[in-house]
Amino acid sequence: MTLGGWSFNVLVADVDESQFPGEAPGDYVLRLAEKKARKVAETAAAEKVMMAADTAVVDAGEILGKPADEADAVRMLKRLRGHTHQVYTGLAVLRVSDNRLLTDLTVTDVPMRKYLDEEIEAYAQSGDPLDKAGAHGIQHPGFQPVESLRGCFASVMGLPLCRLAHLLKQFGIEPRSPVGIRCQAENQYDCSISNAVLRGDLANLHQGEE
Repeated sequence: MTLGGWSFNVLVADVDESQFPGEAPGDYVLRLAEKKARKVAETAAAEKVMMAADTAVVDAGEILGKPADEADAVRMLKRLRGHTHQVYTGLAVLRVSDNRLLTDLTVTDVPMRKYLDEEIEAYAQSGDPLDKAGAHGIQHPGFQPVESLRGCFASVMGLPLCRLAHLLKQFGIEPRSPVGIRCQAENQYDCSISNAVLRGDLANLHQGEE
């Protein structure tokens, strides 16, 4: 959020994050993002705009949560090794004054490299994967699990900044700094879709009930 120059406060949305039986990953993250936004809006001032997000790591249609322990982290990393899975991120922006809601879904393909068993063991023992869905962080400097990513790097970390910037513009909230440039510089990643997302060419906006 700071990379976009937005002024913001962080509020905790205590909601049930259980997945409904048969619920598709895209529907799941969008539902939770909206639920979080509406939850914090209950006690917010009328002039406020709420932004919420939810992210899921998905492999073969199955949502992978955080590993239960080190052995579970090893199992997940072996499952993901050498093939492509997806990260789904749902964004919800809610204006309190008129209850206007816009949501957006980002799906990013994440190709994993063929890391060795020894690398998996060392990474699992570091403790880093234990608090991460799918048992890995794309940004980890030592493990570096992802190979040749071509989508939104920030969305894999949980917040697609260019899509958020486009979403906020629909509410008249402009970024105060070049969010696409700053995101790429911060993550040391050359994003091929940033400009298109900021223009709205790749937007997946949905209007909620007012």
